[in-house]
Amino acid sequence: MAIDFTFPPEIDAIRYRVREFLDLHVRPVEKRAEAEGWGREQWIPAIIEMRHAAKEAGLWLPHMPKEWGGMGLSHVEMAAVSAEAAKTRMGPFALNAQAPDEGNMHTLLHWGNDEQKEQYLRPLCEGKVRSCFAMTEPEVAGSDPTLIRTQAIQDGDEWVINGHKWFISGARGAKFAILIARTEEDPEIPQAANSAFIVDTDLPGWTIVRDIETMSGSHNHCEIRIEDLRVHRSKMLGERGQGHLLGQARLGPARLAHCMRWLGQAEVALDMMVDRALNRYSHGSLLAEKQGIQWMIADSAIELYQAKLMVLHAAYLIDRGVDFRGEVSMAKHFVANTLWRIIDRAIQVHGALGYSTDTPLADMLKQARWARFADGADEIHMMRIAERTIAAYRDEGTTRRATGNLPL
Repeated sequence: MAIDFTFPPEIDAIRYRVREFLDLHVRPVEKRAEAEGWGREQWIPAIIEMRHAAKEAGLWLPHMPKEWGGMGLSHVEMAAVSAEAAKTRMGPFALNAQAPDEGNMHTLLHWGNDEQKEQYLRPLCEGKVRSCFAMTEPEVAGSDPTLIRTQAIQDGDEWVINGHKWFISGARGAKFAILIARTEEDPEIPQAANSAFIVDTDLPGWTIVRDIETMSGSHNHCEIRIEDLRVHRSKMLGERGQGHLLGQARLGPARLAHCMRWLGQAEVALDMMVDRALNRYSHGSLLAEKQGIQWMIADSAIELYQAKLMVLHAAYLIDRGVDFRGEVSMAKHFVANTLWRIIDRAIQVHGALGYSTDTPLADMLKQARWARFADGADEIHMMRIAERTIAAYRDEGTTRRATGNLPL
């Protein structure tokens, strides 16, 4: 049988090493930070220290090839590492496998030329700099990059860029950005209008307006004004007109990487739900003995099981080099909503305690809400899933291709 739902021993060993690393080097720091109310000044040296520990533990840069200082793990193998690391807030940062840097590393690896890789990818892999990905704009729908208004006009050996970006995660403190801008006025297809540029963020014309306050506070999601910013033609990433293609190639695996991390968070919430049910006594019995609570636990267990299978299958398809867009789209939609539902149920089982900030659940729920529109809103993924399902039936008389193309 070709189907095997186990990891090889060496990957299980890595997963257990990540778990031990979190217990030794990440969770104690997070507890101290919460108790002392740390700000940016305290967090930066702490993250640097955790990263030194990750390098010493052989857990540095798990998603990148060994020739770039990484562990060379596949997407399936990364599912094990990312889900484990995301059970803590700073686990992915400690391993240098956090968004948006993780996606930018893959993008530079596959689209950058040798000079761009040495100048930008290498220090990113070494953990010496951070980056951001600047595509979304407030004036147009973020789920439709063909509407981008930020414009780049060629002027000799330079491109002059003007535009407005927002919700650019990680922008404050980023050394460079991968920027998507419109370079073509009358392309043959709308998807060929944009190009990608590597922009050094200390250039004149790149201005961070603000860190946008969200329902869960400030998390370095920035609004940016771009005014007469000049970049050399050597900073174009990929070919002219390939910005949309590059962006979609980046976002597919990046969406799944988010899902991997969300699995870890959902499992933490489910564990907390069950622990609370086993220890809370009310109206003659433990909560775990009450059917209403059991159903919430059962629904959560079923959905987390589905989510894990979807992520593993989509990762398997990426590793095989076959079309994974439909499966990743379904996984992204389902896992994002599963995360929300499981955390919400955990809060319900905890009652007022879950609603308070005495547990991490309230903050987890606020963070989880963005999952349903980040990297594609639920409705866009549903539309694409329906389109692919209809197309499969029209082409082949069956919807099998659109439901994972599994041997069932």
